[in-house]
Amino acid sequence: MAAVNKTNLYPNGVKPNHPTQVENQLLEVAHIDYNLLTIQHNPSVAALYEDALVYESGSAISSSGALVASSGLKTGRSPKDKRLVDEPTSTNDVWWGPVNTKLPVEVWRINRERAIDYLNTRSRLYVIDAFAGWDPKYRIKVRVVCARAYHALFMRNMLIRPSAEELKSFGTPDFTIYNAGAFPANRYTSGMTSSTTVDINFQDHEMVILGTEYAGEMKKGILTVMFYLMPVKFNVLTLHSSANEGPSGDVTLFFGLSGTGKTTLSADPARKLIGDDEHCWSDHGVFNIEGGCYAKCIDLSVEKEPDIFNAIRFGSILENVVFDPYTREVDYADATLTENTRCAYPIEYIPNAKIPCFSDNHPANIVLLTCDARGVLPPISMLSNEQVMYHFISGYTSKMAGTEDGITEPLATFSACFGQPFLVLHPMRYAQMLSDKMTQHKARAWLLNTGWTGKSAARGGSRCPLKYTRAILDAIHSGQLAKVEYETFDVFGLQVPKTCPNVPPQILNPAKSWADGPADFGLEVVKLARLFAENFEKYKAGCSKEVIAAGPSL
Repeated sequence: MAAVNKTNLYPNGVKPNHPTQVENQLLEVAHIDYNLLTIQHNPSVAALYEDALVYESGSAISSSGALVASSGLKTGRSPKDKRLVDEPTSTNDVWWGPVNTKLPVEVWRINRERAIDYLNTRSRLYVIDAFAGWDPKYRIKVRVVCARAYHALFMRNMLIRPSAEELKSFGTPDFTIYNAGAFPANRYTSGMTSSTTVDINFQDHEMVILGTEYAGEMKKGILTVMFYLMPVKFNVLTLHSSANEGPSGDVTLFFGLSGTGKTTLSADPARKLIGDDEHCWSDHGVFNIEGGCYAKCIDLSVEKEPDIFNAIRFGSILENVVFDPYTREVDYADATLTENTRCAYPIEYIPNAKIPCFSDNHPANIVLLTCDARGVLPPISMLSNEQVMYHFISGYTSKMAGTEDGITEPLATFSACFGQPFLVLHPMRYAQMLSDKMTQHKARAWLLNTGWTGKSAARGGSRCPLKYTRAILDAIHSGQLAKVEYETFDVFGLQVPKTCPNVPPQILNPAKSWADGPADFGLEVVKLARLFAENFEKYKAGCSKEVIAAGPSL
């Protein structure tokens, strides 16, 4: 209900005592008192721009029309500060350990009360009601309660925006985020290791954020919720992946860590983009969890990523970028504030996005992406079901270490299910669901290496040209690659094609193109195989003997 009698001295005016449904719900559930502050429910983009510019330092409008925002001291996620409440409904399902830290119920109550107390001290709050999941059968109603216009606009972009009719009938949310990120956690509270905490309570269907204003915590918090809720309650597989659909309706899922080419390869002009980061695979097909994209901006250019570059306009948020103070043009190469510069924009800003972001076709191809800087793995391999599970659980890629620590060898990076920080269940549970769905729907699986060939990066090798990687993908999508002759790649036991249209045959098997001869190549293969084996030790207890046997043979 709009306030009346507003003056310069009392700009909030006097509110009639006719609270809205949202105001009543917040008072009842969280004791957030609408008499003490203004609650803006699903405000417009323009209104959020205005508030950010007036009330939030570091805000500006870029020359392209995007809102520039600052996340403060934290410019990335704090995975070590993620905690799940140890409560009876979920504790037996959760994969407890380094990824999922137990939070006692009593400490949860303290952190929740601290967050709500802070929110009650603000003069204005923003409430965003929206959906996670494009399939109406499985979507959840999400409510975000926050004190910053930047956070409200971010989640307005990243969640699925309801129509006016859907908003009227939204009712009680299935999950609520209380974002009090500008206020620190009490470091002396039992179990707190810093002033930052991101707490999720599956029984109460709530999430609390303290001590970080980085908006990505909300996005990945909802992904974590979906990694629990969908498999456990609905037998739906949640995936940290991108997905696209071809003209004939064939769907491809892409898994890959940072730097593997997931965003670039899924953005195919000949195929519709279902989504760039988070999906679910149900009995009815594949659906995007999100209503927007959260793209990296470092070194962004219109030549390299035209779709992303052109999506940065009115309604988008540029996070922690540096701009010219006069022209407001953004310098995407400037990492003064962080290397992790980002832009959040609605998915409909991508020209070839499939709206609604859902396909009732099941995936025909599963592509596990890696960027092997050692130059050992083949550019493309066909995987058996057991190999898919092994490499899905491994989640391998590599990167070069910085010169400051004196390391010149490529660094192996493993992230279970290509999204370890967000997993709730043991990786084997997700891998088994993936394998079962592949078998049921006759999907093929591939290990696609976008890394180096001929030599390792450290020895001066060259990265596999993008045109060959795209030619391999074209051959996968056309079905041609499944029909050629294959040979076995030693130690890893991978099936490698002898030929591929528009790709030189000598690069398909790295053993045949290794510059330093077969003996040296054999040593490098064994080195990488040992890293795989060492990493997989932590998962063996929950894996079948068939999956364990699908790894490298040493």
